[in-house]
Amino acid sequence: MVQRRQRERSLFEVLLPDGHKLWPDWLRRIDTALEDDRVIDVVAQALEKRWPHSRRRGRLGTPAEIVIRILILKHLFDWSYDDLEHEVRANLVYRAFTRIDAGDVPDAKTILKIARVLGPEVIEQLNRQVVEVAKRAGVTHGRRFRIDTTVVETNVHYPTDSTLLQDGVRALTRTMHQGCAALGEPTSQVRSRLRSVARRCIAIRLQSRGERHRPALVRSYRRLMSTTHAVVRDASTMIRRLGQRVRTMTANAAARVQRVQRRLQELRPIVERVLEQTDARVLGGDTHVADKVLSVFEPHTEAIRKGKMVKPTEFGKLITIQEADHQIISAYEVHAKRPADVTLWTAALDRHRTIFGRAPDLATADRGFSSAKNEQAARDRGVRRIVLPWRGPKSAARRAYERQHWFRRGQRWRVGSEGRISVLKRRHGLIRCRYHGLDGMHRWVGLGVMANNLLRGEEMTV
Repeated sequence: MVQRRQRERSLFEVLLPDGHKLWPDWLRRIDTALEDDRVIDVVAQALEKRWPHSRRRGRLGTPAEIVIRILILKHLFDWSYDDLEHEVRANLVYRAFTRIDAGDVPDAKTILKIARVLGPEVIEQLNRQVVEVAKRAGVTHGRRFRIDTTVVETNVHYPTDSTLLQDGVRALTRTMHQGCAALGEPTSQVRSRLRSVARRCIAIRLQSRGERHRPALVRSYRRLMSTTHAVVRDASTMIRRLGQRVRTMTANAAARVQRVQRRLQELRPIVERVLEQTDARVLGGDTHVADKVLSVFEPHTEAIRKGKMVKPTEFGKLITIQEADHQIISAYEVHAKRPADVTLWTAALDRHRTIFGRAPDLATADRGFSSAKNEQAARDRGVRRIVLPWRGPKSAARRAYERQHWFRRGQRWRVGSEGRISVLKRRHGLIRCRYHGLDGMHRWVGLGVMANNLLRGEEMTV
């Protein structure tokens, strides 16, 4: 059964009456902001949908207040779930902040399962509530607006054709072994080709060092692809066998078999796409295959080039970060497919007007967002000062326009968005997403943004 708040009186109020003096000021301000009932209600409503009767039946679950506070604490310090459990258990201040006090700290697996209930829509709603708290406290008024994009990497290794095939064989073989266990059969029923695939991958790495090894490299790839095809055929057979046996099983056993079957049905087309792109590149010489698979486990990963010298190609998702006054991130977006920066300006301005009920006095972005159409769109929406540096050759009139004091001052303020992105990556973990799937990417980015806003909203009061 879902609880909104911890009901018992804090033991620390009795045994440690001056415990409030241990709190750092920034954590006390975040504590005050999270007291808002509307923030807790969003989490409670999500938890009520976890099971059909979670609202009225069952044992008492982890209160919604503890759930949101413990997740915020995790992303404030970019801890793992194991680190989070250890730190909260050992620290009196963190126990008091999360409202656990002298109670049992949920273990890492429990926190992970609860966090998955908070989908992308819930996290976005929580962020809107936090921004509303900042607005009511007068921390931000929406007078200024800046926008930028960055890449949040998925938790994948550098993708090569051979390692992707190896990942596919390993995942399919492991899942087929789980299918054997679900059917009550020995795993030896499924042939393991992992050693053969590992040898082929080692040979490919050694043969990739020069053009003179090209014929041997092609032969090794052919053998690796042949082995992978055999594993895919075994997976198709296993899917058919699981479907035939599920009709004669008990409900619990059938549910287990169906989970394995669904996983195989998800993996098989991904591995087949890897085989197709490997065939096109290695045998056909086509290096520009559309919708290339870059990870068997995170198939939504994209290869994105942002022009960085240190890391020319990043593997992840493009996200948009838009800020208002006081470095409050008013909105964010995780893009399913990478769009051109210039196409994001108008929608971001409309979101700003929806959030604050007014157009910003100053709107700025880098050259990637610059176009005559975007400048006109900002004027039509009531923006007084538009700071979009022009791309390409500039006329004398345009150079004079961009040399004005207010324009240069706006450019200096825009540079702060680079620093904000750097803080999000270094402090709140947005350099690499450690949650699984596209929904996990949304949760990771949203919770990192929320942690930033709570840390920045030093004057928030409810």
